[in-house]
Amino acid sequence: MNYVATDKAAAAIGPYSQGVVSGGILYSSGQIPLTAAGELVEGTISEQTHQVFSNLKAVLAEAGSSFGDVIKTTVFIKDMNDFAELNEIYATYFGDHKPARSTVEVARLPKDVKVEIEVIAKVNQ
Repeated sequence: MNYVATDKAAAAIGPYSQGVVSGGILYSSGQIPLTAAGELVEGTISEQTHQVFSNLKAVLAEAGSSFGDVIKTTVFIKDMNDFAELNEIYATYFGDHKPARSTVEVARLPKDVKVEIEVIAKVNQ
């Protein structure tokens, strides 16, 4: 196993890593809308989702991967009423690539954010 760590995304805020590569596959930790400096992006679901994707992009790149290599995503959303707006932004990051996805409404997320996303992706080595 290789641990993924980049200063271009928010550092882990607990006893975990930003991601782990094993067997040519990246398993990312869930990313929330924290900047690389550790500042919380407050505001709309759109603003928070863009920050989450910025973090995911950095973790993917550090592992030698990209959005086009994502196999599966899991989206945790605080309010399913925000799903359409989140989905619109999500689509811009994946384009024609359509990884498998689960979306779950949850009662609460770390730091009371509106969205958290994790990915599984192949690594190009």
